[in-house]
Amino acid sequence: MKTTRVLRQRLQQPGVILAPGAFNALMAKVIEQLGFQVVYATGAGIANSVLGQPDVGLMSMGEVLAQVNYIVNATSLPVIADIDTGYGNALNVYRTVREFEKAGVAALQIEDQVAPKKCGHFQGKAVISTAEMVQKIKAATDARIDPDLVIIARTDARAIDGIEAAIERAQMYIAAGADVTFVEAPDSVEELRMIGGALSSLAPQVANMMEGGVTPLVQKKDLEAYGFKIIIYANSALRAALKQVIHVLEHLRDDGWTQAVVADMVTKKERDTITGLPAIEELEKKYAIRENAKDENGGLVG
Repeated sequence: MKTTRVLRQRLQQPGVILAPGAFNALMAKVIEQLGFQVVYATGAGIANSVLGQPDVGLMSMGEVLAQVNYIVNATSLPVIADIDTGYGNALNVYRTVREFEKAGVAALQIEDQVAPKKCGHFQGKAVISTAEMVQKIKAATDARIDPDLVIIARTDARAIDGIEAAIERAQMYIAAGADVTFVEAPDSVEELRMIGGALSSLAPQVANMMEGGVTPLVQKKDLEAYGFKIIIYANSALRAALKQVIHVLEHLRDDGWTQAVVADMVTKKERDTITGLPAIEELEKKYAIRENAKDENGGLVG
């Protein structure tokens, strides 16, 4: 079954979907092996890991597409791809949707910020007009070939115009054809309740739980009760990995070897298992050239 259909079905089933952020193919493999249902290809995480830069709109469409392609190929799970503003106007959005759909994503998230965009939990954001975003959503829905491809419309209007205006935008985005909406960066539990109450009956809703961000951390069961369907933890894996890397490398710098922190790493066997080395070794055996082997006509091979 196509991952687009899998995600569509999961959106219709009871319960919330936890979607951890993958910033590369390896993290996508880990997410799948730990039993999650969906991978979120995080735009911020890709920018951080590929460029070593903050999420301020520096990545091009082609650069993000390349990383998302690796992520999709590393997992059998549905992948939600963060495509920022769509990398331009409605025509750019049309092409972007076509390119990412060919890469095999199950959903695309597009936001209404002015380009270059910023992380939803940064200061100094600005949004385009509602009318322009509506046209981008229409372009996105027109561009998809697979009708099951999910279009997620995100609004960052909360920081500029307030929660009521953000909810109103989301309602208009649903009317324009968005399958899911995402009101980014509410700053209280009460605002989360408002979003779910106003919008969950119209379309599934996304909540972004960013540790230390604008939005308070709320448990899965409570977000479900408020009416949210998808909960993304976009940067948890990246930040956890970065903290552990710093810890291990500090020991290497100060002690000159890693013996004291070996227990803080996955083992070589664990790494090889995660990355699929046993399967590769089986393929090597299957296609190995055997000296003096005979072909089907009795002739020597190799």
